[in-house]
Amino acid sequence: MKINWVQKLTSRKFWAAIVAVITSACVIFGVEDITMEQVTALIMAVGALIAYILGEGFVDAANVKKSSSQEDESKKE
Repeated sequence: MKINWVQKLTSRKFWAAIVAVITSACVIFGVEDITMEQVTALIMAVGALIAYILGEGFVDAANVKKSSSQEDESKKE
C-alpha cells in the first residue's frame, strides 16, 4: 500500500496527531507548560504553512494543465 504523503501533510487530523504525540512526550518528560504551548504553536504553524504551499501548488498545477489543454484544443481548430 502506497502512502499519499501530500494528502497526509495537508490533513488537519495528521497535524493534530503530531501535536498530540509531541505534547504527550513533553508531559512525560516534565516540560514546562509554556514550552509545550510554544512547541504546539510552532508545529501547527508549520503544518498550516505546508498545507498552504501544497494547496497552492495543486491549484497552480491544475491551472497550468487546464490552460495547456485549452491551447491544444484551440490549435486543433
